[in-house]
Amino acid sequence: MRCRLALLLACTALPASAQLQLEAPPAIAGLLAPFLPEQAGEARLRSEAGEILATEGYFSPTLEFSRDDAGELRLRIDPGERTLIASVDLTVDGPVAAKTRDALIAGWRLPVGQPFRQADWNTAKQQLLGELLAVEHADARLVDSRAEIDSEARQAALQARYEAGPRYRFGALAISGLHRYTPALIDRYNRNVRPGEPYRADALQALTGVLQSTPYFSSVQAELDTAAAEIDADGNAVAPVRLSVRERPGHRAGFGAGLSSNTGARVEANYNTPNLFNQAWEFDSGLRLEQKRQTAYADVLLPPDGGQRRHSLGVVYETSNIEKLETERHALGIQSVQQRGSVEQRLSLNWQRERRTPEGAERVTSRALVPNVMWTWRQLDNPLDPRRGVVVQLNVGGGAKAVLSDQNFLRLHLRGNLYLPLGTRDTLALRGELGRTFADARLRIPQDYLFRTGGTGSVRGYAYQSLGVREGEATVGGRYLAVASAEYTHWLTPDWGIAAFVDAGDAVDSLADARLAVGYGLGARWRSPAGPIGADLAYGQRERQLHLHFSLAIPF
Repeated sequence: MRCRLALLLACTALPASAQLQLEAPPAIAGLLAPFLPEQAGEARLRSEAGEILATEGYFSPTLEFSRDDAGELRLRIDPGERTLIASVDLTVDGPVAAKTRDALIAGWRLPVGQPFRQADWNTAKQQLLGELLAVEHADARLVDSRAEIDSEARQAALQARYEAGPRYRFGALAISGLHRYTPALIDRYNRNVRPGEPYRADALQALTGVLQSTPYFSSVQAELDTAAAEIDADGNAVAPVRLSVRERPGHRAGFGAGLSSNTGARVEANYNTPNLFNQAWEFDSGLRLEQKRQTAYADVLLPPDGGQRRHSLGVVYETSNIEKLETERHALGIQSVQQRGSVEQRLSLNWQRERRTPEGAERVTSRALVPNVMWTWRQLDNPLDPRRGVVVQLNVGGGAKAVLSDQNFLRLHLRGNLYLPLGTRDTLALRGELGRTFADARLRIPQDYLFRTGGTGSVRGYAYQSLGVREGEATVGGRYLAVASAEYTHWLTPDWGIAAFVDAGDAVDSLADARLAVGYGLGARWRSPAGPIGADLAYGQRERQLHLHFSLAIPF
């Protein structure tokens, strides 16, 4: 099939108003149209069209020029058969392990039988060079390359020769830019760039990334100093790593305001220093005033230890009035966080004293000392905006009368998110929660270790924490929780989408009282730099009311 494409190209041999009529297969016409010159004669058009076609593997095209009755120039192109790869000859010289060399050649991106394209040829050469440079061979280079084209046989013979250079090993870190901190702090975060370890580009990238994410440094650069390399007894090149850092300011204060569909308008202030007592301890404190909750907190976070565990301790004072339940609590705790592959483990010990005053019921004071362990497993294609993957989190904690608690209890909480891509734009997100607090009664157990639900992030269509157990006129926590949600998102553009969802759940004190509250509705999604932001209008079937919810939809 051929098409006629009118190109607004004024030819030097024609009047200014003349048009070039191009007759060619659609793919060829689309290839040539953006690149043919605006003003050219037949000789130049023939030359430049031929050069463009050659980059796509058409080395013997037929180009016929003619003029119609109106004097307009017509170019008819038959590209002929495409040139295919007939042979590939790759050579990798140097001390490359046989297994590595075989893998590089087997992974060549332009194999025999594939059409020859200049862009693919360039990409394949750089791809193999990049793989050499990424692991051990930091001085690798492409020495020579040749593509021999037999236009009559329509075959291409490819040759490329690489020089791998020596096998590099990491030497000592040479650090510049430290003023408040010592090299020992960087060593705590350094897992892979160790003297004697094989050079890997991704190890350097990982080191710069983890240091950049700490509260200590605003910029980090790392490179292997190949010019200062020395050859060891095994013939490997040992090169120092030049690490340049810029420290963050020693003190930071922030002020902000916002709005939450759960807790209302808020203002807040915080203060942070990453070098408390000149020990590289991060101190983070703040005051947050919301319509339904007020919080003051202070945390001290230590650098990671030898096992890559990060310990912290903190105190918090909080008051709230949510669903006619006034609570006042103060708590202190210690925590240890460790990342093991895709699993994050948090061990904590928290003590808190809570005084709650339900409207229309008696005031209750509760105390609990709770050891807790939380495991979070993440497998996501994008941590901030996933389309495929799963997140599962399990919490286990409890208290005992024998150890500073007013009630014996054991709390289990399991939740998960599943993301499934549908087509090229759409996503189905499934969410679920199950919780149970094992105890003879819920009385004198702090609300943090019972369950309420409703609102953004749980059951939309209902007010925040409005689903629970009635105590007087207030809603308080129960010993059982179940929540399920399904959400379908269609992205209209790369940044804007619409969602339809249905949620169901409840929190009760007895399974006999279980009656799921259902909410459903529609929402808008915007992919902000911080992650998808959602605005949902949901109808709560139990209360027959509409609720507007705002959320930053990042997986826990």
